[in-house]
Amino acid sequence: MDRLLCASQTHKIRKNYQENLAENTVIEIKSAKYINDYKINISFNNKEQHLIDFEPFLRNSLNPLITTYLDLKKFKKFSIKYGDLMWNDYDLCFPVIDLYEGNI
Repeated sequence: MDRLLCASQTHKIRKNYQENLAENTVIEIKSAKYINDYKINISFNNKEQHLIDFEPFLRNSLNPLITTYLDLKKFKKFSIKYGDLMWNDYDLCFPVIDLYEGNI
């Protein structure tokens, strides 16, 4: 997954995030901690942290491969690989920039 933000992509980032990102900034996930329900606190390599609630995405999905992660046991089994947050070897994953912006 490409985590390089080029100038054409940075205009999509919310203004308060844009101040912290320079052109050609590489954003990676450094750590992620399960909080509760479907919430995960994600720490990025630029020291930013964002609490992401995955429940609306999971509940609104019509894809049974995604809704299977409504099972909290399964949801809690995420990992970080190459700076990406993923479940079951990329069975479920999100673009890093979307997680950074809180847009899932």
